[in-house]
Amino acid sequence: MANHLSAKKRIRRTGRRTEINGTRRGRIRTFVRKVEEAIASGDKASAELAMQGAMPELHRGVLRGILHRNTAARKISRLTKRIKSL
Repeated sequence: MANHLSAKKRIRRTGRRTEINGTRRGRIRTFVRKVEEAIASGDKASAELAMQGAMPELHRGVLRGILHRNTAARKISRLTKRIKSL
């Protein structure tokens, strides 16, 4: 258990950041899932529309430090490729 004030503060801050990051990660997953569901349904128009919503969320995740930039780029690339193949 932490004894120093700075260590106790760090524990509090880490807890808050973990909660916020989890919310942000969940939001990103929701947007990506919407794209995947649209792809699975075979509707190219709705998949493209969902992708327009997911791309900014992925980029925002990179900006906030939730995702590595290559991870976001890879996800965008793969989803775009799947949408094109519809």
